[in-house]
Amino acid sequence: MVTKDDAIDAVKTLLAHIGEDDTREGLIDTPDRVLRAWTEITAGYHEDPAKILSRTFDVPCDEMIIVRGITFYSTCEHHLLPFIGEASVAYIPTERVVGLSKIPRLVECFAKRLQVQERLTQEIANAMMEHLNPVGVGVVIKAKHLCMGCRGVKQPNAEMVTSATIGAFRYNTAARAEFMALVT
Repeated sequence: MVTKDDAIDAVKTLLAHIGEDDTREGLIDTPDRVLRAWTEITAGYHEDPAKILSRTFDVPCDEMIIVRGITFYSTCEHHLLPFIGEASVAYIPTERVVGLSKIPRLVECFAKRLQVQERLTQEIANAMMEHLNPVGVGVVIKAKHLCMGCRGVKQPNAEMVTSATIGAFRYNTAARAEFMALVT
């Protein structure tokens, strides 16, 4: 088991590796701040998608419901650098609708884990399908990745777009077209 002191020592080691002195005034509290920041940005590991989506309401609705403009921050598992984006999540309910705030909470649950955007998109769609049993689910994510923007190819304006479609959003061309027109 890695202790808090072990984690703080690891940050100090990284600072020493780049030639910094962790006893310098500006860095004295940095290892502890980094640990607190990492605890916050990886809080999704302690969230349960089933619990998030458990608050539903008996509202007759058989039309598409979309929540778009969901801002998220995630961390690339390859470089441990942020990627920042916007998610649009849609579903066609069967008998019950989920509470409106639960969809952004679900996005955050998966975004606050070490991620790749492709998996993030799929995890959101799969959780919606598994826990709500809708007719279909669609997810589109647009994000900018600092691992590509500030290092490597240095393309800060490049935007990655991923989508996941399940059920009616995959097999019904009209539903898919309506969804894509409303979120792009």
